[in-house]
Amino acid sequence: MAYIPVPPDLPGIRGPMAFRPETARPLNELVEVLLHGPHSLTLGERELIATFVSSRNCTQFCHNIHGAIAAAHLGGNEELVRQVKVDYLQAEISPKLKALLNIAGKVQQDGKLVTAADVEAARKQGATDLEIHDTVLIAAAFCMYNRYVDGLGTDQPADPAFYRERGKRVAREGYVAVSKEYLSAHAGAAAKA
Repeated sequence: MAYIPVPPDLPGIRGPMAFRPETARPLNELVEVLLHGPHSLTLGERELIATFVSSRNCTQFCHNIHGAIAAAHLGGNEELVRQVKVDYLQAEISPKLKALLNIAGKVQQDGKLVTAADVEAARKQGATDLEIHDTVLIAAAFCMYNRYVDGLGTDQPADPAFYRERGKRVAREGYVAVSKEYLSAHAGAAAKA
């Protein structure tokens, strides 16, 4: 049970977002740009970065939902998502994505751990400055999202079917479109609390 009164039918980040739609809108817009907007990294690659960071932060809701979204973008390849969470260096992903995940992992621990050598290694694998920038921002943003979910003690379902179904929907429709459903249904939750 969450530490504040959030809608019980909205687990994970969705409950706090419905509680305070004014902050939910920019958070959803940011994740829409980073993970669902046009980019040189694929939708699946960007979701893998979010999943990787969330798994390192041990935030069950976030690493499961973003893992499900990644799998939806990767033709249902849940095994690849699992490999990235467990040992990305052995996963069947590009050397460029491995170099970017190295950076993301360091940002997850402390942004100051990222070195010029890490950035140069990513560039040598073909990463652009935009891809490096957005990897750092995805990692930093997901540390914030993870702490938001965990810091409010939100419900984080264990059922993989919940995440698969929702992941396919977010992959198809995007974050802003899907969030409108629960933000409008629970408008004013904070005012009532």
